[in-house]
Amino acid sequence: MTLTPFVQTVARGAGRARPLTQDEAANAMQVILDGKAEPEALGAFLMVLRFRGEIPEEIAGFTQALRAKSPAPMSADLDWPSYAAGRTRGAPLFLLSAKLVAQAGYRVVMHGWNSHQSTGASVRDALGVLDIPFDASDAPITYLPVETHAPEAFDVLRLRDTFGLRSCINTVLRMWNPTSARATVQGVFHPSYRGLQAQAAALLDQSDLTVIKGGGGEFERNPAKGIQIFGLRNGEHHQTEAFALRDDTRRMNEPEAQVDATQIWAGTQTDAFAEATVIGTTGIALWTLGAADTVEQADAMAAALWAERHSQQRISA
Repeated sequence: MTLTPFVQTVARGAGRARPLTQDEAANAMQVILDGKAEPEALGAFLMVLRFRGEIPEEIAGFTQALRAKSPAPMSADLDWPSYAAGRTRGAPLFLLSAKLVAQAGYRVVMHGWNSHQSTGASVRDALGVLDIPFDASDAPITYLPVETHAPEAFDVLRLRDTFGLRSCINTVLRMWNPTSARATVQGVFHPSYRGLQAQAAALLDQSDLTVIKGGGGEFERNPAKGIQIFGLRNGEHHQTEAFALRDDTRRMNEPEAQVDATQIWAGTQTDAFAEATVIGTTGIALWTLGAADTVEQADAMAAALWAERHSQQRISA
């Protein structure tokens, strides 16, 4: 099988082209991941979908193929993708939130790739300092580099350097969930993707999913803003509001607002806004896992976890 018939389906022209079905999309992505797509066909395919816009059935099918091709040899309670480019964000405070969730007794598996990040804001650089190991099958929290766990998908992702544009693979990798975790948290930069990813997850029989417009496209809550949470809770679509935690506002990528995530965790640097970011992000993650009935209750749990983070005490769900 080649990619040609799928290109023909989506690119025939006005009145003749149509989106792929979920099964067709799964077959198309299988061709791509198996390395059987001609470069010209792959470029045409990705850019037609980029111009037309992403469809839940297609994203579900692409994700289905990626999961079949590249499962992770471990289990998890919470899947946490990290694929933002990093041009507009500050320190990766969401890593501290992931650690807190792990300290609450949930196994967290992160995966990702982050381009265009300065050293001070690098996700990968912070992992070692924060004792978040790579590829650990038995640790409470671990990080899977996409280039080693899904190298074929990574090759498609890096085509952004050629096209100068994102493609549907950015969404698919956020949806990947290689451990088949029961719950997933996702951040997006563009609000329109929140509903798209929730609909695709429903087609894949995901039970619990949270998607927010997060800091720089990551799953990271701005504590100074009320946000809309999209996703699935016990398999049902929902849209839930989370209220602001602070009255002040700040852009975390501004020079005067820069903090060091590892120092914030260690307590050698204090910053109330950064700590509220960590607590608020943790709260939504705990709520996604069903640790509390409301986001407000989960925020209170997160605040207690933050205060006790160095004692390694756990809060039961």
